[in-house]
Amino acid sequence: MIGAGLDHLVVMATSLEEGVAWCEATLGITPDAGGQHGFMGTHNRLLRISSPAFAASYLEIIAIDPQGQAPSNHRRWFDMDDPALQAQVRSQGPQLTHWVARVSGIAQATEALHVLGHAAGTPQAASRQTPRGLLAWQIGLRPDGQRLLQGLLPTLIEWGEQHPAASLADKGIALQQLQLLHPDAPALQSALQALGLDGNPALQVMHAPSPALVAHLHTPQGPVQLRSTV
Repeated sequence: MIGAGLDHLVVMATSLEEGVAWCEATLGITPDAGGQHGFMGTHNRLLRISSPAFAASYLEIIAIDPQGQAPSNHRRWFDMDDPALQAQVRSQGPQLTHWVARVSGIAQATEALHVLGHAAGTPQAASRQTPRGLLAWQIGLRPDGQRLLQGLLPTLIEWGEQHPAASLADKGIALQQLQLLHPDAPALQSALQALGLDGNPALQVMHAPSPALVAHLHTPQGPVQLRSTV
């Protein structure tokens, strides 16, 4: 088995300003500073959501950086260049679209998904500067930027010495449960099992006619549910 765990949830916004306003209205919290991803032309804000069920986890609010440049030879990650998803976020506002799982050996984990027929892309090295120093990681990327299984199969990440959650303030937000609803639940379950992600009772795969990612959060304002509309 490959040791793995939920790393972070992805909330896409048309702009970071909209994303911050959404976070304040929905969760009652202003997210912490994030950074820029020059090779993707995106930027983010971060919020710690660690809990006993999901240690060292965070929520990423991400948007296309108007000061950045679009990649010349591939699309942005998490389907952020998909016209249908962009239109959905413009009309409905910032929303949960994806999740990322951390692994201790990304090459082995990527191969495990390939064996099951899930083309998870190629691990790529990435980094950005932070006040605490260089934050470095490897992430599985496809040239088309596509999320797998409508966003329910996670993108894979392997961190270097630093992890973002270590420097994020505890603002009383905790991820209690993540539900993965999909019409082909057995295929999704098999993929998570191959990654070693099937041992967490708070991470549930469920059959449903339409795909959806449902995050249950404890907040200072009470329980909040985030649901994707993929």
